[in-house]
Amino acid sequence: MALAPWFVQSSPPYLSPTFICHLKPSFLLRENPEKVPKSNFTRRIGAIATMAKVLLAREAIFNVKIANGFDLKMVAPGQTLEEAESGIRGHALALLQVKALIESEAWKDMQKALRKSSSLLKQDIYTIIQSKPGSMRPQLRKLYSNLFNNVTRLDYAARDNDATQVWEYYEKIAITLDDILSRI
Repeated sequence: MALAPWFVQSSPPYLSPTFICHLKPSFLLRENPEKVPKSNFTRRIGAIATMAKVLLAREAIFNVKIANGFDLKMVAPGQTLEEAESGIRGHALALLQVKALIESEAWKDMQKALRKSSSLLKQDIYTIIQSKPGSMRPQLRKLYSNLFNNVTRLDYAARDNDATQVWEYYEKIAITLDDILSRI
């Protein structure tokens, strides 16, 4: 048995793991915890600061002048075909009436009027396109896309105060709008 290798032996050596635990001595545990420096910031001051921030943020969010550029509605909920057809002529005229603001070069006012009238017109045209038969929709959707892409370009040209481009896009809008109104 002396010549047999160790792995053949019937009882292999046992290796036991050793765990070492380091504890703090009991006299170190009795020390006072670290003290937090006292501040002059009380709950009342914190509450007042929070309320002031909320009130100021509310004024900024719900301010009509700031919110005028953000009209995110696509379709008026519950808008019927009759409502869309009755409003489309008025909204188209409102869109074309920005011409007076273009002539006076009142760019900011023109942008506001353009955004307001185009969003209402967009709702009307979209509702009418949805009510048309499937064979007419692709042509109307293409005109719809051209019209409102030119409205966006007109808005950007007005932002840049580029009068020649403003007039170019206004003419394209007028032509496309006439084409849409003749097909509806």
